[in-house]
Amino acid sequence: MPREDFPADAASRRPDRAFRQPPCSDRPPYEPPAEPGHESWPAGDQRLHRPRHDGGDEASARTSPGRPRIAALDVVRGFALGGILLANIQPIASVGGVVLPPSSQPSPTDAWMGLLVGQRFFPIFSLLFGIGFSLLLDSARGRTARPRVLLLRRLLVLLTLGLAHHVLLWEGDILAVYAIVGLLVLLPSTWLPRWAVAGLAPVLLAVSLILGGGPFALVPGLFLLGSALTRYGVVDRIERSIRVPAVLGLALAAGAAPVVWWQAGSRSDGPAFGLAMAVAGLLLAGAYICVLLVLLRTPLRPALRAVFAPLGRMALTNYLTATILVLAVGRVLGGRPDGWSSTTVLLIAAAVLTVQWLWSTLWLRRYSQGPVEWLWRWATWARRPPLRHTS
Repeated sequence: MPREDFPADAASRRPDRAFRQPPCSDRPPYEPPAEPGHESWPAGDQRLHRPRHDGGDEASARTSPGRPRIAALDVVRGFALGGILLANIQPIASVGGVVLPPSSQPSPTDAWMGLLVGQRFFPIFSLLFGIGFSLLLDSARGRTARPRVLLLRRLLVLLTLGLAHHVLLWEGDILAVYAIVGLLVLLPSTWLPRWAVAGLAPVLLAVSLILGGGPFALVPGLFLLGSALTRYGVVDRIERSIRVPAVLGLALAAGAAPVVWWQAGSRSDGPAFGLAMAVAGLLLAGAYICVLLVLLRTPLRPALRAVFAPLGRMALTNYLTATILVLAVGRVLGGRPDGWSSTTVLLIAAAVLTVQWLWSTLWLRRYSQGPVEWLWRWATWARRPPLRHTS
């Protein structure tokens, strides 16, 4: 089964239009959260700042009234973080980051894990990365005369983080891939009109599926899809409707059902298996997002925010620390990770996510963003931003 990897509101103005007036400040505003996911893998805060002239760092950390965080993005990112961890535990514990062969006689739990988890969550992070990139570009246009230089620096910093993670901890890191694709696809797309970006996204996805549908091949199309959703204002309206995600989710689930059946009946070493897994992964990822958006419009919203939002707001920090925690657990348990049962994998994931949830919740009570997100923002804007909450 292919491994999965990590990785990030909308302004009231049209995101694809540059400001006409000269920038009023060169101080960095809060940025969209990182998401391996998101500026994703995707990184900080999704609120838009009102320009200030009074010159303090504290002032630069304030957001304009009436422009709250889009909670749905935090929840979706935190949910995807858990799914990606679940898919990555055995590859990480194997240290080499190789794709583990399926068991000759998988248990029913193993089979369901393969159908519902494998390659189902990295598309969410890739989409969020594209969203976060465009949100940050929109914000940077009001703060600096050269916003693309800032985005270039941000991607280069992410590349450095990814290479360090790859060399020092785990060869399956996705951050470097995200940075390279961002440099080659996302950054050049900022010069294109939004209709061109929206048209290129499905073309790149279709081409990647024709070529085999590997996880990395899908990243460029998903990046552009996330960017197009932001530039057309879809992200700004993401929590305003329950009918659209409900209908879209049903359509995606109906489309995914026969493809998942096709995947279940395909040989894992056959040519059809990779294509079936890729198509099912895209459809189920979309369905998962729609289900969460619908649930966020129900009385379950407070519980979902409490469980997933802290993880999502510190997604980059949690993605990196998950590698350390899983490697430590692997040393304690010993044995071959590919021999671990699905129950063992689920228990490890639950333990790691519990630790990260506690850490994230306590940290965010005092600080505005995760430590790695803060360092990434510092490097992006080339000046130290405030870390503690400011009144």
